[in-house]
Amino acid sequence: MTRSSGYDRAVVSNRGAKNKLQLLRSEKLGKLSWLVHAFSTRLGGVSRIYGGSALNLGFTKQDSRGAVERNRELFLMELGVANRRKSWPLVSLRQIHSDLIHRVDSVPEQPPAGDGLVTDTPGLLLAVQTADCLPIILVDRKRRAVGVFHAGWRGTVKRIVEKGVGEMRKHFKSDPRNLVAAIGPGVQGCCYEVGEEVRTKFEAQFAYAASLFREVKESDPVREKYPLLFLTARAPGHGELPAKLFLDLVEANRRQLLDAGVLPKNIDTAAPCTACHTDLLFSFRAEQGITGRMMAAAGIRH
Repeated sequence: MTRSSGYDRAVVSNRGAKNKLQLLRSEKLGKLSWLVHAFSTRLGGVSRIYGGSALNLGFTKQDSRGAVERNRELFLMELGVANRRKSWPLVSLRQIHSDLIHRVDSVPEQPPAGDGLVTDTPGLLLAVQTADCLPIILVDRKRRAVGVFHAGWRGTVKRIVEKGVGEMRKHFKSDPRNLVAAIGPGVQGCCYEVGEEVRTKFEAQFAYAASLFREVKESDPVREKYPLLFLTARAPGHGELPAKLFLDLVEANRRQLLDAGVLPKNIDTAAPCTACHTDLLFSFRAEQGITGRMMAAAGIRH
């Protein structure tokens, strides 16, 4: 993400102006003058339920519909696609942790069920909502087409972003070498603890699955000081604490983009971890499920 209009500035200005609306932008995507894009943060909205002036952009059960609609207006205005008279239509999804991707050239009557949207129609703002899962923006810089994708571990196992490249090839004749990708804020390998069943599912799909997981043995100072207290009949004689398992979701999706033909230099992975930065970002895990939703949005200027 850009340092000038992205994370570093957001942290600095958060110290002095907690209510100022902050957006994160990809440095690589920012070079495209015809593209509108941003990843929202939690700062600068009107929602009170999540602490302070939160920019909750999802219709959560805790927040009021009026607050979310006002937050969305503020978001669109900050993006530069809305004023008091009119705004670009916002196209979103009913997200279901799938690999379903929809091509849109107008606003559907109801948000379609799925986790990806692609278009080459100017004046539409495509968006996915997240609060730990990865938002990914994919842009064809030659053919002026965009895609947005929601990738949690389930969507990643189903190869949603790899399939997203395929959809852009199919619909817009995109050459993967001309695609630029930005993986936005989400829970990262430092914080994303998962169960053994998740590793099993990844191992069934990806030859490189082992490199995506990190095991950390829990340390217990009492056990270390008094090992005889924990002596068991099991060989080798001491009960082992289970290892914690962490998944690097960013690397998992970066590998899919590479496998689909996107060049390494065209993939931006500089966004911060949601769980590490709850002062700036919503995190479903770190906030025990009581949190708002951010948006990743992209569109094509007329």
